Amino acid sequence: MNGKIICGDALETLKTMPSESVNCCVVSPPYYGLRDYGAKGQIGLERTPAEYVARLAEAFREVRRVLRGDGTLWIVIADSYAGNGKGVTKEKRSRKAGSGQSGIKPKDLVGIPWALAFALRDDGWYLRSSIIWQKPNPVPESCRDRPARSHENVFLLSKSLKYHYDRAAVAQPVAAGTHARMNRAVSPEHKYARAAFGQTVQTFNKPRPNRAGVETKLADTRNLRDVWTVSTKSYRGAHFAVYPPELITPCILAGCPPGGVVLDPFFGSGTTGEVALRLGRRYIGIDLNPDYCRLAEERLKGAIVESG
Repeated sequence: MNGKIICGDALETLKTMPSESVNCCVVSPPYYGLRDYGAKGQIGLERTPAEYVARLAEAFREVRRVLRGDGTLWIVIADSYAGNGKGVTKEKRSRKAGSGQSGIKPKDLVGIPWALAFALRDDGWYLRSSIIWQKPNPVPESCRDRPARSHENVFLLSKSLKYHYDRAAVAQPVAAGTHARMNRAVSPEHKYARAAFGQTVQTFNKPRPNRAGVETKLADTRNLRDVWTVSTKSYRGAHFAVYPPELITPCILAGCPPGGVVLDPFFGSGTTGEVALRLGRRYIGIDLNPDYCRLAEERLKGAIVESG
């Protein structure tokens, strides 16, 4: 079986899953105070950011239990501004997102991504990387007193100190200019060839004779970096927020071995499942909204045929 979709509450469904049964989790939870997805008990419309973070931390505590010991968690999350009221129902609209929280004033940037990251770290997760998703085509904003937003955060967390991370699968090609620099000589008087106080000289900068790199096998790839430039894409369905497949492809390649299981407890339209199948992994998707479950099922029927 390549995958399955479970329609239900994320926390309650996770509690029924066996421990250490999935390899990694790739997820974009509902953002705070942004949209009403029309499902009773949904996450994202809490009275305060603290309540929102606490509910997510509780759900991710169960995610940690169902992850294998070497499992990883990749979270795509955006920030919110206090007092905008977006996504808040009529009954809650007078409270407005973030208003009334101690220290948070109207128009303040709430700091949701890092509040969540720190809460998960305090709960036992290892916070391993903060990745910037830079959007070349962000949604236009009409703000006149601050820069328009064009990025979101992607956090990599792990269950254990040592975990599965396939560095080679996400390595990037080295630019031709890097090899050219390695082939140039570096004199002992070069400013980077001398150790600064408290710092050692990197191998790249150590003095070497002219054309020293010509006889050396130079690497063709480099480590994946932590700023990812990926354009947003729409999906012809009813779901509001769909992250592009290109954004989570590195997460699955690095975090889940071939044939492994990728979990997404806020499945939405099923992008995580589609990418998992294309990359030769299996998936488990959970979503509270029956309409989105049906949408994802229809979408993944085609993906399963293509992967076969």
